[in-house]
Amino acid sequence: MFKVIQRSVGPASLSLLTFRVYASPKKDSPHKTSVKVNELSLYSVPEGQSKYVEEPRTPLEESISHLRHYCEPYTSWCQEMYSQTKPRMQSLVQWGLGSYEYLQNAPPGFFPRLGVIGFAGIVGLLLARGSKIKKLVYPPGFMGLAASLYYPQQAIVFVQVSGEKLYDWGLRGYIVVEDLWKENFQKPGNVKNSPGNK
Repeated sequence: MFKVIQRSVGPASLSLLTFRVYASPKKDSPHKTSVKVNELSLYSVPEGQSKYVEEPRTPLEESISHLRHYCEPYTSWCQEMYSQTKPRMQSLVQWGLGSYEYLQNAPPGFFPRLGVIGFAGIVGLLLARGSKIKKLVYPPGFMGLAASLYYPQQAIVFVQVSGEKLYDWGLRGYIVVEDLWKENFQKPGNVKNSPGNK
């Protein structure tokens, strides 16, 4: 067994050695002159001038070009809409993942409360038969009422914030209506607003 290992290791170890090889011209061969780069056939300039000729477009290429020019405004609009909606969609996905994790580890008593709130919405929908305004007001109102019974602190904060927003919207609406009233119904020659009648 020792001989087999010795024979296989010997030639393999020689292949790992590096050798330097020096080439020298033969003494009996005649001395040749070196060839310049521009004399090589690879780098020779062709005689005569070449001219670029554009191939005529095929009907298929023409139709594809017209289609691209026709669709360009739509594709740019789609790219703009994608860049605008991408952050919103990412935040929506994050909200969904957070909600899913919350529902997986829900606090005790959460699902019965959710059932009561949902049942209140269904009752509001049943009581709102016949009127579209009632269908818009009753279900959210009943659900909000049921939710405020279970979560009073959050309901107070929600009412305060929504009250401030409603007041702000009402004030903006009042300002817009007042400006429209002044522009349309008060004329510059009106007797009440003239400065000489005071």
